[in-house]
Amino acid sequence: MEHIKWGIVGPGKIAAKFASDLNLVEHAVIEGVASRNKERAQAFASEFGVNTVFDSYEELFKSKSVDVLYIATPHVFHKELAIQAMKHGKHILCEKPMGVNKNEVVEMVRCAKENGVFLMEALWSRFHPTIIDIKGKLDNELLGNIRYLNADFAFFAMDRDQESRLLNPSLAGGSLLDIGIYPVFLSYLILGMPKKISANATVLKNGLESQVAMLFEYENAHAILYSGFTNNSRMSAEIAGERGNFYLDSRWHEANGYTSEIDGEQIKIELPKWGNGYTHEIEEVHKCLKVGKLESELWSLNDSKNLISLLDEIRNLTSIKFPFE
Repeated sequence: MEHIKWGIVGPGKIAAKFASDLNLVEHAVIEGVASRNKERAQAFASEFGVNTVFDSYEELFKSKSVDVLYIATPHVFHKELAIQAMKHGKHILCEKPMGVNKNEVVEMVRCAKENGVFLMEALWSRFHPTIIDIKGKLDNELLGNIRYLNADFAFFAMDRDQESRLLNPSLAGGSLLDIGIYPVFLSYLILGMPKKISANATVLKNGLESQVAMLFEYENAHAILYSGFTNNSRMSAEIAGERGNFYLDSRWHEANGYTSEIDGEQIKIELPKWGNGYTHEIEEVHKCLKVGKLESELWSLNDSKNLISLLDEIRNLTSIKFPFE
């Protein structure tokens, strides 16, 4: 297999972890990086062995030497940058959420199909060994019918600068799109689209929510989900079926294993992720590109549309609206 040449769009903290993992993956080359801050791009290139620092995003998009781009800018820039790049024939791995609302995601998917390029939301948890293993066992009904799911994700962030990505309405801040997306994703992955959603949020003076509690109702199951910036939480997850339970390790969205309790027998299952954990989604992109697939079967474009639909509904129920909408 020939090397796959990556470009990094937005060299921030997450992109640094991603680039570190790119350097672990066979056949991956970090060909280029671009940022609105050239000094930051140059420092990033020095740290991770990037071949070229481009003067602008557009120069990176036009480059014939780059195959696929990883977009790691704040949420509000995902759609515009991805569409520009796809019009130049670039394949895209875009950080979650792919867009800030369903209209953006639909537009991005349409552009990918019109230009015949690969597009995937970088929902890294979907590709982790723990989630892969659990999903396979649930599909084989190891727990019987699933009746209950619980997942939380919270850390204290209220002391951060009001202009920071997490707390700035103009950057689509708030806990829901940044970290609430994970519990919502898990419920969707395991139980599908709910029949009914209830949600309650604490809304700040600037219109963003600082915490949100969600209840997803299914035909024969319930999911209780939470995200917040007002406190730390265990970041645990539980999936309960008629025969037993799976308990994901703390920081479940990047867990290195889980505990299985079936028919009274408890087993600890170790499934360490590789590197920082971005390696698994990188390998999925490589697998798809190698055989000419334009979307992943593990996390399809339809999955991304369904996920953003759920987030839109939660925002609608809790009156969370961004100033640019």
